[in-house]
Amino acid sequence: MTTNCNLNTYTNEQISAWLRGLLTVAYADGHFDPEEQELIASLTQDELIPCTDLGSLETISPQELAKALGNDIEIKENFLRTAVMMAIANGVYSKAEADTVHEFQSALGLDLEALKSLEATLWHPENEKTGEAHHPDLLKPVKKWLDGMDIHDPRVARFVCKMIPSDCPFERDITLFGRKIVHIPPMCKLNPLYDQMVGLRFRSLSFLADDCQEDITPYL
Repeated sequence: MTTNCNLNTYTNEQISAWLRGLLTVAYADGHFDPEEQELIASLTQDELIPCTDLGSLETISPQELAKALGNDIEIKENFLRTAVMMAIANGVYSKAEADTVHEFQSALGLDLEALKSLEATLWHPENEKTGEAHHPDLLKPVKKWLDGMDIHDPRVARFVCKMIPSDCPFERDITLFGRKIVHIPPMCKLNPLYDQMVGLRFRSLSFLADDCQEDITPYL
């Protein structure tokens, strides 16, 4: 696979912090041991940030993330967009995930109405028992916000292509950096943001193929 695209928009420090932030969201409900950290660092270095010595990727604090990403609002919003998609990959937005995203949002100095609407859909075990569901119109702001993400950096594009499944099978495990993080049950269309995730994946593939002239076969 060709990986010599010279269209990098973000610095290596920003990409490293970005990935650490997504890992922090992914493991909001769990933990990973040193062996898994080593595997994560290896896969990241080889496939997402070639020729960059990342060492061992670890979770990141909101303050560290904000310092690394800098003051560009588009960069900060794009990070939050991918963080939200990470959190809701299985169609459930848990309190632990929402708390982590909210902490990042606050540290980045953003106040997004779209995230407020998403928080209104938080999963509550008691609702599952009663069959109570949220009105779908609640998600219109966050859907529009997620659709507003453009891809400008090949490393982010590659990550998106690895994070989001290439199809919607009857059921699927999503594995991130060698570890299963979520299980999508049959009919993953039940994920209310599925169309936004597929759209972002398509834009990422198009960017890699058209702008970077990369072979996207491994992601298909």
